[in-house]
Amino acid sequence: MKKHKKRKLDIAVISDVHLGTFGCRATELHNYLKTINPKILILNGDIIDIWQFNKRYFPTPHMKVIKQLMNFITSGTKVYYITGNHDEMLRKFRGFRLGSFEIVNKVVLDIDGKKGWFFHGDVFDVTMQHSKWLAKLGGMGYDFLILINTIVNWVSHKIGYGRLSFSKKIKNSVKSAIKFINDFETTAADIAIDEGYDYVVCGHIHQPEIRIIETDKGTTTYLNSGDWIENLTALEYKNNNWSLYEYEKDEIAKNIHLNYTVKDLEFVSSGQNSSELFTELLKEFNIKTQ
Repeated sequence: MKKHKKRKLDIAVISDVHLGTFGCRATELHNYLKTINPKILILNGDIIDIWQFNKRYFPTPHMKVIKQLMNFITSGTKVYYITGNHDEMLRKFRGFRLGSFEIVNKVVLDIDGKKGWFFHGDVFDVTMQHSKWLAKLGGMGYDFLILINTIVNWVSHKIGYGRLSFSKKIKNSVKSAIKFINDFETTAADIAIDEGYDYVVCGHIHQPEIRIIETDKGTTTYLNSGDWIENLTALEYKNNNWSLYEYEKDEIAKNIHLNYTVKDLEFVSSGQNSSELFTELLKEFNIKTQ
């Protein structure tokens, strides 16, 4: 295989990887990570899915992603692990640092003279009426839909057809889903404008986006890194410009072939104490429950 020079980036943002689940597209993510050389890598929540973690399922492609992330850390890339709702048990380790690696609930960065606010986004669930819809979407029903989707796409690939995404079609057609996404983006932008942030960068809703949001109070750029289950997207910052990376359009990454022998590996799961951790998160963001 011909080796390609890695793309140098100032910042790369990935979220909603959900390692440890059947729907995770670990091979594709590993391919992408092999093609970039970021100064800062932000893992914006739900990287390891502790909610649905099964120690009997953590195959080699998933471990390859972990190994590649470790390579970034040891090579000097600043790596922020921002906690999400599916890996919320890591919130008890907020503030942990090891070399260039740090676990946080949010990150504020100076980006070429502008302020960027990075966080997963589940903290907004308590402020919006349709939060239960997302909770259901992110729970067992959604995971079951992804599993069916994976089987269908395997068959589709074998007979020469393209990929399908049932969950993506549902989100793009159900009115309550559309309203939830709009409310999420509006809420994030409103708070960012009030706090004077030029960029607000989230994950959580599996909906990749870059757009400028203007209100009577000001303007901010809302960015969402999407996910590595349905959309296979990331955010990249280079030369004073944000761009949305789409794996399906990256022929170099798609042509990286890795010879995996799928072998399940043991992984230690965490205990339960999510309610207290989420309460602490609300306090950190100064959000009051209704």
